[in-house]
Amino acid sequence: MANTSTGLDENIAGLLCYVLGWLSGFVFILLEQGNKFVRFHAMQSIIVFGAFTIVIFVLNWIPVLGIFFTAILSIVAFVLWIVLMAMAYKGKLYKLPWAGNIAERWAG
Repeated sequence: MANTSTGLDENIAGLLCYVLGWLSGFVFILLEQGNKFVRFHAMQSIIVFGAFTIVIFVLNWIPVLGIFFTAILSIVAFVLWIVLMAMAYKGKLYKLPWAGNIAERWAG
């Protein structure tokens, strides 16, 4: 495993990009300038969990149905969070269908 500018192994830094959702992704996109693996995972975290945060926030304003869909999305987000952290820790560049391509371009 390669080291990053933060001194962490890239798989550990990749995992940490997801720990606090889009917030930790944002921290790592600012801190890590050279490692494309870490930058990819940071950007994917920002895109995926940022989108979940916005959608769940909007759904919370809708009575009854909003609560139902918020619960479902929260479960999906939790499962995805675990999967993405595990894949990053294994050193895999796991691209989600829509966010992965965007993250790859923006991570530059």
